[in-house]
Amino acid sequence: MTSLSVETLAADAVEPITSAGNAQLGIAVLAGIAVIVLLITKFKMHAFLALTIGSLALGSFAGAAPAKTIASFTAGLGSTVAGVGVLIALGAILGKLLADSGGADQIVDTILAKASGRAMPWAMVLIASIIGLPLFFEVGIVLLIPVVLLVAKRGNYSLMRIGIPALAGLSVMHGLIPPHPGPLVAIDALGANLGVTLALGVLVAIPTVIIAGPVFSRYAARWVDIKAPEKMVPQRPSEELDRRPSFGATLATILLPVVLMLVKALVDIVVDNPENHVQRITDVIGSPLIALLAAVIVGMFTLGRAAGFTKGRLSTTVEKSLAPIAGVLLIVGAGGGFKQTLIDAGVGQMILDFSKDWSIPALLLGWLIAVAIRLATGSATVATISAAGLVAPLAADMSASHAALLVLAVGAGSLFFSHVNDAGFWLVKEYFGMNVGQTLKTWSVMETIISVVSLAFILLLSLVL
Repeated sequence: MTSLSVETLAADAVEPITSAGNAQLGIAVLAGIAVIVLLITKFKMHAFLALTIGSLALGSFAGAAPAKTIASFTAGLGSTVAGVGVLIALGAILGKLLADSGGADQIVDTILAKASGRAMPWAMVLIASIIGLPLFFEVGIVLLIPVVLLVAKRGNYSLMRIGIPALAGLSVMHGLIPPHPGPLVAIDALGANLGVTLALGVLVAIPTVIIAGPVFSRYAARWVDIKAPEKMVPQRPSEELDRRPSFGATLATILLPVVLMLVKALVDIVVDNPENHVQRITDVIGSPLIALLAAVIVGMFTLGRAAGFTKGRLSTTVEKSLAPIAGVLLIVGAGGGFKQTLIDAGVGQMILDFSKDWSIPALLLGWLIAVAIRLATGSATVATISAAGLVAPLAADMSASHAALLVLAVGAGSLFFSHVNDAGFWLVKEYFGMNVGQTLKTWSVMETIISVVSLAFILLLSLVL
């Protein structure tokens, strides 16, 4: 994704769809975002519809012709789905194979067998981070909750001491590490290099997850001292299987796309010659599409066939993995349409004009915009997509490392203070049997710690690189 995306080229080539001044554009942006927020929060409208209507409202308030607004929105939607749609689908297939084959349970059980007492919160972080690599946040929660509840119950631990590290591992992966939808779309919008972003994302993620997970869980367990709710312990998928994949094979399958993308990034930095034969090979096998496709094909054997799946069962697993991501794809696509409407209206240039007089670094500006949209809409993905679109012009003259850091800054901002307008908030509340106040004191504070701590490390890296 180092090449310019379709929408960036379109934005460079096409005149703005409106001749509105900066003041009118600023009002139009606020109005467009306000419409999205109102529709999602007040009227409980699906984010896809809210983003579509918000994009049309933005164009109207900016004084653009309706036909031009529609053209911008549909172009942005199409190019975004074209850029990341296949990757999201492949990630979903890999996640489903991991869950249904019992591979996820194998990783969990192996690590838990070697951890006890004080090591348990650290084991939970490790489990969540490994499982969180290929899985969507919501899928990861559903997969990990039974484990969290069983461990808390069997070891007589406070639920927060075990649960917070697991949630922190999942959340950090979701916000900072591709191939999750938010980071992928931000990489595409900002023209960042996926391999470099992945490498820097892992660097930021490790200290962040330690502070927000095992360290914070000590305090969270004191503030909210609850036991695992009995009614929430469901059956695990692998209990229905005669056999399941080995720990080594499962771990290798999960890490395969990450390793391939990191190898590509490393060769690009060390060799730095597009004509070099080795670099041309790594550019192909390390591209996100090929890396994830390779993991899926390998996973069919190392996970599916190892669990005794027939060809028909494998086909069914793949089919079932794709249905739940339709909503995600539509939201991501509509977010890309909203972003393109922002760009074509000239909002990017407006932000450039304003930010010339500010002493706010681009990384901090990207984080602040994402924070504002996250607090308003409750969606980390919507916040990432919208903020990336707004700060895209700032990345035009950045180095590969700083463009990657801007992606991470936007991702970090998108995780700030999850509250009642976030589906994840209610998911955690219900699964852990907490009330709203307890969820705010634990989950919401943890999300804020992740956001602020990761920003601090991103800013530190920007001084070094």
